Parts: sequence; structure tokens; C-alpha cells
Amino acid sequence: MARPVQLNQLHRQVAPVDRVKIFYEDIVAAGATIDAEREIPFDLVKKLKSANLLRLLVPKRLGGDEMDWYEYLDVIYEIAQADGSVGWCINQGNVFATNSAREPEALAREIWGVPEGSCGNGPPINATSKSVTGGYSLSGKWIFSSGCRHANWLAALVTSSSHPPRLHFLPKDEIELIDNWQVQGLRGTGSFGFTCEDYFVPEDRVMRMDVPYIEQGPIYKIPISLMFACGFGCVALGVARSGLDSVIELSHTKKPQFGKLTLAQDPVVQSKIGLAEGLFGGAKAFLYSTVREVWQNVQSKGEISLDERLRLRLAGTHAIRQSAQVVDIVYNLTGSNAIFESTVIQRKFQDIHVITQQVQGRESHYQTVGAHLLGENPEGGVY
Repeated sequence: MARPVQLNQLHRQVAPVDRVKIFYEDIVAAGATIDAEREIPFDLVKKLKSANLLRLLVPKRLGGDEMDWYEYLDVIYEIAQADGSVGWCINQGNVFATNSAREPEALAREIWGVPEGSCGNGPPINATSKSVTGGYSLSGKWIFSSGCRHANWLAALVTSSSHPPRLHFLPKDEIELIDNWQVQGLRGTGSFGFTCEDYFVPEDRVMRMDVPYIEQGPIYKIPISLMFACGFGCVALGVARSGLDSVIELSHTKKPQFGKLTLAQDPVVQSKIGLAEGLFGGAKAFLYSTVREVWQNVQSKGEISLDERLRLRLAGTHAIRQSAQVVDIVYNLTGSNAIFESTVIQRKFQDIHVITQQVQGRESHYQTVGAHLLGENPEGGVY
């Protein structure tokens, strides 16, 4: 009889998407707790970290998977079907961890060279970094730090006109978290802020953002903003798939008030479900085919073109916006059931409408791509 695979051996013996399937039901079962506590339960986080699911894009020399980017999409999509907040945190943590490929060796190993390594980060507010003997004196506030509650490091970005942007890596236990994540959707991401005042950061825990990647693998040729975009597109698709499936299941038993037919027997509902399925399938196919084509080109050429960057931007944005339309369609079909927390579609509705408000889901990205296609210089877009 074959011996069972231990958690700390999963990343050596089991493909990443199959690791997710092992924990899928655990993630689903933790949904109510994730939502109520606004974080992923410690025991579940420990399992995910032990299976290397937060180091999928970390270089192999540091113990990461450095996995195929196209296959990575399925990992995020599968997790997000189980829970949108967990999918969001896993993508956020993995994409940000690609910074390990350009960090000095000692710092990269300290943060991401161990299975439990994970790092929260967020945009700065009034942040300053002053050079002092042996390092920097850091002050400021950083917000929207998804996954910071289960991270063991925090990365504080400081931008200035007088020096290149710098990341300061801080042990999470030494930094004050700000409980400002009072939201209805993606509650489990625990996207708190954090703050410090005149905190000393040793020079060897600070990285300039303009340094080139040390690692030359193709995954590190993809701009980090576009890895975020496509990964969060997969989170949106996973949320939409779960919401659509939940309404299809409900439709076989639910009858509208005073109605004789189940939703599944109603021609209008049948049409709307068909429309939702078409929108979902088109958005997913567009994202996956775009990533596959660009990824193949980057692997063979070792670089990514402006056209390819704009196509990734479009595919990621479109996946998010179309997923929201899918959820809206099936939410409206559900009637009064949809307003109760006990129904799956209520939580998916809340989650998807937080995703659309995040920078990667902005409708303005369509204008950026359109300007490029029309021969104009794109402005205001992240690409």
C-alpha cells in the first residue's frame, strides 16, 4: 500500500492544481468562519502554506515551484470557486512573492526561503523613509494589505521624487495593524492597513524597486501588474462559476411566489441562464487563450511586447467585468432568496462587486486598450 503524502511533501510530489483539490472541501467548509472572522483560519492557512500554495511563483532555488504561468491560472480559478477571499489572498501573495526573484539572496531566503513565508503589502499614505546609520527610519500608513493577518512579513512601499521607490520589509509581529476592513465583500481577505512611526529598518531589509530581476526565468518577464490582473480575473471567474452553479442547483427546487413552475422550468430563466453561461465561457476563454499565446511568446523570445501587455490588460479586465454581469444575472433570477446570507449567491454577489472596484477591474482599462488600438498613446492605464 502506498504511503500517504505528508503535507510538507505535497509540493514535491503533487501538481499545484491537484494540491488545491485536496483542500477544496476544507476551504468551502471554512466559508462562514472566513467571512465572520475576516481572515483565513490559522489551521487552513497552515495547510496551504505547507503545500507551498503561497510560493508557487517563487524561484526554485528558494524552494518555490516557479510554476508554468498558464497552469497557474487554474490554481487560482479552482481556489476562487471554493472561496473568493482565499483565491484573492493566494493570488495576491503569490504574485507579490515574485519580488523574491530580484531581492538580494539573503533577504529573499529570509522572507520566502521557508514554507511559512508570506508577505502582505499595500499602497502608502504619507509614507516617508529617511536614511539613518545602518538603514532607514520609516513612518507612515499603508492600506488594503490583503492577507496581512496570516502573513509573517509586511512590505512597506515608499515613493519620493528624491529617490527611487523602495520596499521596506518588516516583521509583521512588530508592526501595528489597522482594523479598517469594514466591508461586505471579500471580507476574508482581512485587508487591514498597517502603520509605524520612526521604525528602524536595517539596510539589508530594504530593496529598490528599480533593480532588475536576478532570475531570468520567463515568469519574471511578465509585469507584476499584469500577473495581478490576470490572476484576479481568475478569482472573478471562480466566484462567477460558483454563483452560477449555485443558482442552477437552486432552480430545480425553487418556485416563485404564487408560481407553479420551478425556476428551471421557466423559459425566461432558461434564457437568462444560457446568456450567463455564454458570457462566462467567452470571458474565460478570452483570458486563457490570451495568456497562453503571450506566455508561449515570452518563453520563446524572452521578452513581452507592448501589444501583448495591452492584450493581457484587456483580458484580465474583461474577465472581471463579465464575471460581475454573470453574477448579476443569476442574482436577479433568485428573487428574495438572494438577499439572505444563508444563500451562496448573496456572498458571491458581495465578493464580485468588491473585485470590480479594485484597480485591476476598472472600466477605464478599456479606454487604455482602445486608445492603443486606435493608434493613440495610452494614458492613465496600468499596463
